Amino acid sequence: MKRSIAAFDFDGTLTTRDSFLAFIRYACGKWRYYAGFALYAPMLLLMLARLYPHDRAKQRLFSHFFKGWQHDRFAALAREFSTEIDKMRNHPVINRLQEHVARGDTVYIVSASLPEWIEPWCSQLGVNAVLATEIQVNSEGLITGRFKTRNCYGAEKVARLLQVEPNRWQYILHAYGDSAGDKEMIAFADEGTLITGQPLPPLRDDGLSNE
Repeated sequence: MKRSIAAFDFDGTLTTRDSFLAFIRYACGKWRYYAGFALYAPMLLLMLARLYPHDRAKQRLFSHFFKGWQHDRFAALAREFSTEIDKMRNHPVINRLQEHVARGDTVYIVSASLPEWIEPWCSQLGVNAVLATEIQVNSEGLITGRFKTRNCYGAEKVARLLQVEPNRWQYILHAYGDSAGDKEMIAFADEGTLITGQPLPPLRDDGLSNE
């Protein structure tokens, strides 16, 4: 019998705002944060106008703030950052995630943000795995400023899900997201839910096996 799987975006879905930007400010301080974004303002405006690739803009920002950092230091700050994520919980969607966990569904977080802070924060929620953008670290443990994987955004979210759950005909997929970066994942699902701030529809009883 078919299994049930739930895939949740992170930023703006399980949280009320973008954790990537919040982490930069947390790790680097507000003055360096504002100076960096002022420097890259023209690029960001082009990105918002869809004249500059989202993936490239994100990697350039990440490199500006974190290239050359020891990954151990970065990861330690990311674990500490979980207290800040608690302040941006989107409670109705987290409750929905816990409904999926309670009934035995396989639950994935599928996010363009980084596993260094998503995984520690989700560790007590019963999530099966985090599929996210991974960063490149060299042999000396230094962050290179590049991503090891493709940015987990848009169609890449579907690709990452299929890497871990390739037999699409064997499961019912529920997907939750709030932005253009989630539209492919939502369209790919049997039950796709766009998070808009309105009450969530009742969770469908698939009536299927999760064994």
